[in-house]
Amino acid sequence: MKIEEMAKNLLNGHNNVKEDLKRSELIKRSVERKEAIVSKNGALATWTPPESTGRSPKDTVTVKRKESENNIDWDSPYNIPIDERTFDMLLEDALNLLKGKDEIFVTNRVIGADSKYALPVKTITDKALTALFTDNMFRPVPSGISKSIFSDSPFTLFVLPYDKLDRKRYEGRLRKLPSGETTNMAIAIDYDRRAGIVIGSAYLGSVKKLMFTVMNYYLPEKGILPLHASANEGKDGSSALFLGLSGTGKTTLSADPERALLGDDEHGWSDDGIANFENGCYAKMIRLSAEKEPEIYNAVMHKDDYLNHGAIVENAMIYPDGEFDFYDARLTENSRSSYPLVYLSNIKESSTSGHPKTIIFLTADANGVLPPVAKLNEEQAMLWFLMGYTSKLAGTETGIVDPVSTFSRFFGEPFMPRNPNEYAEMLGEKMRKHNTDVYLINTGWTGGPYGVGKRFDIDITRKIVEAAVTGKLRDLEYYEDPRFHINIPKRCPGDVPSEILDPKFTWKNKEEFEKRADKLAQDFSNHFDKAYGNKNLPEKIVKQCPGK
Repeated sequence: MKIEEMAKNLLNGHNNVKEDLKRSELIKRSVERKEAIVSKNGALATWTPPESTGRSPKDTVTVKRKESENNIDWDSPYNIPIDERTFDMLLEDALNLLKGKDEIFVTNRVIGADSKYALPVKTITDKALTALFTDNMFRPVPSGISKSIFSDSPFTLFVLPYDKLDRKRYEGRLRKLPSGETTNMAIAIDYDRRAGIVIGSAYLGSVKKLMFTVMNYYLPEKGILPLHASANEGKDGSSALFLGLSGTGKTTLSADPERALLGDDEHGWSDDGIANFENGCYAKMIRLSAEKEPEIYNAVMHKDDYLNHGAIVENAMIYPDGEFDFYDARLTENSRSSYPLVYLSNIKESSTSGHPKTIIFLTADANGVLPPVAKLNEEQAMLWFLMGYTSKLAGTETGIVDPVSTFSRFFGEPFMPRNPNEYAEMLGEKMRKHNTDVYLINTGWTGGPYGVGKRFDIDITRKIVEAAVTGKLRDLEYYEDPRFHINIPKRCPGDVPSEILDPKFTWKNKEEFEKRADKLAQDFSNHFDKAYGNKNLPEKIVKQCPGK
């Protein structure tokens, strides 16, 4: 039996199904059922168990089937296989658990602002707050859904965030914890049967990221490139994409008062242009302030009747008077808020645009050896897309902080399940076809590594971004850095000092620069060999890897 039919039978056989309730009713039920409380400004506040303050990548599993297994990169640590029987057991548990609930909430939404490839998704859950989250994050069903390439192949998502699996039932099927016990949670995807199951993970991001991963699997075979990126559009109609890992400035730099935001996290690039997947944002709250992030702050903290508000603040400190404290990280650094895009002041409501004129790869290089801006040709862009580099800071025992090179393919490795050459080749093809410029912009350190040099001034970075998205960097004179295989401009418009463009000349100790740069290049080479050594990537891409 198809999973769609199983879901239909479940809902027809239950005497208390609430399907597609009004937003205000979902908010009301979330509070009445004590799934959230109302904060002073009207937003909802909720807290999860400690094991659910973030994603659970080791419990995120994928059904391995003969008909589709060659599409998936099983070498990636994020593609953890389970057999068909294990998924059937999870499905059986989900259906039985739902049958026993006093109330079931169902939402029918889509993923994708372009109705030509909007994916219908039916979410079935026992929690009103989860249903409200899908109302915030997934899009309304468009009038033209019958024309979607997915109109006859919808996706079904079962979410039981606070139930737990029987550990003994899944021994030998799901992972063992360090304690020796079998895990009691699962975030499972069956691409072929077009279904997902979340049991035991109360982190709302598990729902969002499961559906993001599903789109990243389905779209490439339809000729559409999925991207973990924010996007905006200028007044002239030209669009830009921003790709970057956490801490690189993706959200901050794409929020430009002169450009309308399409979305802050997930987009598809089709033959018609780019389109946001989502209806909302799921923003980090830690250390959020009205001064540094006024748009996000206002989206969450504006005052309204709670039945109209509906922003969900997850795992942030709150005081008895209902005031949030976003600087308190004792529960988690990963406090979040979900809110609709329309809560932002400068958006493009359609969340669609034409082909991007500019793509920006953001990195926060704490080694201080990458330039503030470089232009990438097609092969270079494919390589840096594959690598998804930034650096994180980790304390040593002596208290000295040293950068740690971090690589996440396509700037979103946990959510990109297909073989890596598919995504990289699609990027190169679309760059070529649409004459798109790609720039690497370093928002990290200059004049030395973290602790010696200083971070690039945000105002300088904004000027570089402005020059990139307006086409002012396109026809400048560049020279190639032979170590990192990137093209550095000899000057940059917008009063950007020329002396900072070549990182070597910002260091007092040139010998230390060479050592640090060689080390980073070797990090690239080592990671490339480990991740892609057996992937038979084209030699023209391999040659662009630093250290090669």
